Amino acid sequence: MIPPYQSLVKYDNPVLLSRTTDKKSSRGRKKGSTSTSATLTPGQPVPTPPRGGKLPPMEKKAQQQTEDVLNAILPPREFSENGQLWVQQVSASPATRLDVINLQEQLDTKLQQRQARETGICPVRRELFSQVFDEIIRHVTINCAERGLLLLRVRDEIRMTLAAYQTLYESSVAFGMRKALQAEAGKADLEDHVSQLEQEKKGLEDDVQKLKAKCEEIERREAERRQTEQRKHEDELAVLKRTNQQLRSQLESILAPAKK
Repeated sequence: MIPPYQSLVKYDNPVLLSRTTDKKSSRGRKKGSTSTSATLTPGQPVPTPPRGGKLPPMEKKAQQQTEDVLNAILPPREFSENGQLWVQQVSASPATRLDVINLQEQLDTKLQQRQARETGICPVRRELFSQVFDEIIRHVTINCAERGLLLLRVRDEIRMTLAAYQTLYESSVAFGMRKALQAEAGKADLEDHVSQLEQEKKGLEDDVQKLKAKCEEIERREAERRQTEQRKHEDELAVLKRTNQQLRSQLESILAPAKK
């Protein structure tokens, strides 16, 4: 029987629980009748498949407790095939050093086969290492159930922390998207305001050019007026000087005979 998917956690061989035809036929049976195939009830632990050999009472009880702890930590997986319901429990056989070496080799092989990234966030790498951690918990639980339960708490705490970080990341991404949409919505208004300011700037620059031209025209006219007035003043001054010289000459000529 082929399991639904290959996992790094070691499971026992699948056990047939029921058939679809048995389920359909069992509906018409009376309540007192018994069925030869086992059925699963939601919320109830999966029955342990029979194992070969007889154990002493105390060893059998300890083995049953270990299997119960393993089923609580790593629940059995169910799958259907050809109308048949199968269940596969986690293996309760102790792990050897060779099993650990094989687990490491399988991990490296699956990382390469599934092309997991070596760095950064990678769901494939996280899934494979989570399976490896579950398998290590299985190894420890078989030897000491208390240590296995403590590792279970560590695993759940790590998963809870990762879920919290994932929620925080998703909320931060949503916050960033909202801010980006708000900025995009206000971008059009800002562009209109910038266009309006540019038009105002262009109008003010035209006014400055006009005022500069007007100032230059006023300065040119004022310079021409000053030059004209200066020439006129110089002409009047020259005329006055000539007149003064003529009057001085006449006065000297009049006064000269009187002295003699």
